[in-house]
Amino acid sequence: MKRSVIVAAAIAALVSIAGAQAEISNGVVKIGVLNDQSSLYADAAGPGSVLAAQMAVEDFGSIGPGIKIEVVSADHQNKPDVGSALTRRWLDVDGVDAILDVPNSGVALAVNEIVRGSRHAFLASSTASSDLTGKACSPNTVQWTFDTWSVANATVRSVTERGGSPWFFLTADYAFGYALERDATAAITANGAKVLGSVRHPTGTSDFSSFLLQAQSSKAKVIGLANAGGDTSVAIKQASEFGIPQGGQTMAALLVFVSDIHAIGLQTAQGLLFTEAFYWDLNDKTREWSKRFAARNKGKMPTMNHAGVYSSVLAYLGAVKATNSDDGAEAIAKMKEGAIDDSLFGRVVVRADGRAIHDMYLFQVKKPEESKGPWDYYSLVSTIPANQAFRPLDQGGCALVKK
Repeated sequence: MKRSVIVAAAIAALVSIAGAQAEISNGVVKIGVLNDQSSLYADAAGPGSVLAAQMAVEDFGSIGPGIKIEVVSADHQNKPDVGSALTRRWLDVDGVDAILDVPNSGVALAVNEIVRGSRHAFLASSTASSDLTGKACSPNTVQWTFDTWSVANATVRSVTERGGSPWFFLTADYAFGYALERDATAAITANGAKVLGSVRHPTGTSDFSSFLLQAQSSKAKVIGLANAGGDTSVAIKQASEFGIPQGGQTMAALLVFVSDIHAIGLQTAQGLLFTEAFYWDLNDKTREWSKRFAARNKGKMPTMNHAGVYSSVLAYLGAVKATNSDDGAEAIAKMKEGAIDDSLFGRVVVRADGRAIHDMYLFQVKKPEESKGPWDYYSLVSTIPANQAFRPLDQGGCALVKK
């Protein structure tokens, strides 16, 4: 009698384990890093994001017996049609469960629509447009690191408090640039300042002379750069060559990565004010992880995009393990249940609209003589609490937010 009870219990346990594992499609949790591997966003995301995802998988460990975790990657070339085709192949053919990174808002908004309503997840750890958790919000999507609202507001407030008005924008001619200019303009108006106008430039621009001349002739006190990556670096360098800052106009970069400052150099970038979600030298935990990352990344310190990939992968895998399922909507619903204690971003809360909120930071670039060594580029000006750093939940127009 006892033996039969033991055997029955053992069988029940095996069935339970098998049932739990059956929720993981094909016994594999496959994560796809979709980004720019070779162009203007490659330094801010690119191969470094793939490394960050791999490190997260290594640090996470195992989901369960017999369940594997794999990382794959592809270059979307900053083209929505290419990104869409890769996404469909990954989801329909290659068995990818979660797509992450996507540092191009045009591509990201296309991916968001493909993933919406599916069993997959989209962890937009490098996507900037605040529309992703606004009018385009989806139960399958989390926007992890920053957005155009969060980086624009603190920077605009700081610059205008220092007498920065009126403004003129150099704007990247696609969804990200439009969103950044829009969110920055709203912040400028709210802070009692004015915008004189803007000019749009193609992404990957190598010659900003005509755009900078328009900004210079506008007589605006502040030239706002509503662009990112290589475009920001080139624009700041060429503005300095044309003597624009020396002539009294302030360059305000609205989205900056530590890789940009490394490319520009402290001599040119010194004094620049900007907002970021992460800096490698912020505290003991960020330093420890960043030094591990740099040791595998040719000595280059991580950007906030890389940190966002690492943290969002850990949060997703934790949700998959907790639910015994790699269903995207189910995993993301789990991520929304309570605060996440994250080693790089601190306390993170994923809101109903999919926006992950955490503290943000206003930094200023050091003078060359203030830097103590390679990658020692930032001075912390202020910490922006999570509940102030991101757009209020009821102002984004997300249909998932209950009125």
